[in-house]
Amino acid sequence: MSSFPPSGRPQPTPQTTTLRQRLADLRGPAVPPRPLDARALAALAANPGCGRRALLDGAGVDKTALAAALGSPASFGQSQFAIVRGNSFEAKVKGDGGAELLRLVHDRVGAGTEPPGPDARVPDLTAAGPEGRAARTALALREATTARAWTLLDHPMLALEVAGTPAYLEPDAVVVHPDGRWTVVEIKSFPMIDGAADAAKVGAAARQAAVYVLALERTAGKLADAEVGQRIVLVCPKDFSNLPTAALVDVRREHAVTRRQLERLTRVEDLAAALPEGLCFDPARPAEELHEAVSAVTAAYAPECLAACELAFHCRERSRAAGDPGALGRSVRGELGGLTTVEAALAAASGAGPADDPTAAALHHAARLRAEALAQAAARPPHHAPETPECPC
Repeated sequence: MSSFPPSGRPQPTPQTTTLRQRLADLRGPAVPPRPLDARALAALAANPGCGRRALLDGAGVDKTALAAALGSPASFGQSQFAIVRGNSFEAKVKGDGGAELLRLVHDRVGAGTEPPGPDARVPDLTAAGPEGRAARTALALREATTARAWTLLDHPMLALEVAGTPAYLEPDAVVVHPDGRWTVVEIKSFPMIDGAADAAKVGAAARQAAVYVLALERTAGKLADAEVGQRIVLVCPKDFSNLPTAALVDVRREHAVTRRQLERLTRVEDLAAALPEGLCFDPARPAEELHEAVSAVTAAYAPECLAACELAFHCRERSRAAGDPGALGRSVRGELGGLTTVEAALAAASGAGPADDPTAAALHHAARLRAEALAQAAARPPHHAPETPECPC
């Protein structure tokens, strides 16, 4: 994986050519690859055991169109009102040359350095195309680190090579400190009330920011004095106002998970090699063929997928039909151990499970206790509420 876009057009090796041709065959020869973004990579990190998502994202398959062709469309994305509100808040935070944003970053992670002044730099990152913007961003990061001055990079473009193809990522901001540290800034429109925000939304922001940190590390590794912070600054509206406030979010765990998942994704050829020849995920194919193609790739569905994957409704339907306990949650799947289906768990609860399985014995014991409790409750005489005297009026 590299954070620099490929320079020139070197001749690919035979192995790379074979992999790219195989991925093109999987998504359909006439279908252009869907580029990966930070949200997609973060979703991969949230469910690292799902080979289906890893393969489809690695091949650049449009999962939204695929889900619609399968008859299980999923509507994702923010409402227009939320987008306008988010853009307005971000413009407020970055107004006046980013003075307020730089102040918030200095307050949270700028200890030991001079506060940013009016001479803080905001370089122009305009360039032609994502490749040009990524190259311009890399140059701006190098210049800011050498200048040893507060620098705000507004919507920089980062490149991260994934499965042999560069994915272009655009964080809200990156701040370069005078001591050479780089800090990722995520600006969100959900509120931070009494210094705390919704845990699920913060977790999603942390997974997304971890992708940016990973991409920045590839660039920082080429510079002597650069260091990428493992804590990002999350900027949100304070309480119920439109005033910005900030909090530090440690993304070391998300960073490690994302790195492992992306390393697995770079071996997408192993997943593709296990599939039969002629398999294709082109949404223009008949629905029956698409169902067979998608079923040929193993998935790891969990209810959390509904908020992160376009194929979640299709996978949920198939998971329920197969009696997969993962449809009830990852914790349920883990607790059941060797009982891999809901039917097997119910059989164990009735006493028909494996005699040497401690999980089956525990389920049978719990079912007996439940039956006894229900029987005792049914045997109790009904409880009558005391009669209330009639109103004298």
